[in-house]
Amino acid sequence: MVELEHARSLLSELGLDTASELLDAKLEDAMYKDATYLSFLSELLGAEMQEKKRRSEETRIKLSRLPHRKTLEEFDFGFQPSIDTRQIKELSTLAFVARDENVIFLGPPGVGKTHLAVGLAMQALRSGMTVYYANLAHLMADLKKAAQQGKLERRWRVYTRPDILIIDEVGYMQLDRTSAELLFRVICSRYENGSIILTSNKYFSDWGELMNDTVIATAILDRLMHHAHIINIRGESYRLKDRLKGGVRVVPPAAIPVLDNPAQGKTGHQKPGD
Repeated sequence: MVELEHARSLLSELGLDTASELLDAKLEDAMYKDATYLSFLSELLGAEMQEKKRRSEETRIKLSRLPHRKTLEEFDFGFQPSIDTRQIKELSTLAFVARDENVIFLGPPGVGKTHLAVGLAMQALRSGMTVYYANLAHLMADLKKAAQQGKLERRWRVYTRPDILIIDEVGYMQLDRTSAELLFRVICSRYENGSIILTSNKYFSDWGELMNDTVIATAILDRLMHHAHIINIRGESYRLKDRLKGGVRVVPPAAIPVLDNPAQGKTGHQKPGD
């Protein structure tokens, strides 16, 4: 008994709290199974490692500031047939993160853009990556406040360090000159250095008006779209799918055109998966 308490104490001092708590149960199980010392130790340390991974994932999820924890498995792809499920499956491998590429979800409100963005983020968090979420309004307010307090450079690291930065709801607010310049700096800081997942309900051709500056909008799009997977969702509101099944219908939104050449201001229609 003294040796058992000593072993439990040593495990706690080493920070192996889960192993310490499970020591009695694992010993009893090992005796019942007539397990070897090696298999007993492997099971005990395996339980410790599993718990550490769980706690680490939970901490990263909390720090990510995700609005919810919806996964890709929960998304009803049958309701949005315009989405290429093979493309989403490929993105879920997270190879785009390793290549510092971006993912842009386009479509009218309610079609599932944020759900898909968060779903990819959850996949990344499960894989040990770091994520930070902000809608555009919060991002601008946060950076402006930091600038006013003389803390912009320190706050900047929140948006440059994560493996994935999600910028949600681009298009719901018009940016002033200062905000447009801050967004440009965010995009530049992550260009070929980290992935961005962005959602927008606006045509790329409308970003000049959105930014109140065509030159800045063109520069942002040039960097954002250089290494990007663009997913254009055409369909009815994902949020209202239960009501739609009950017979309530809405007018299907038109496809969102994609700016072929930001510098020339031409638009075209982006096919899913292009």
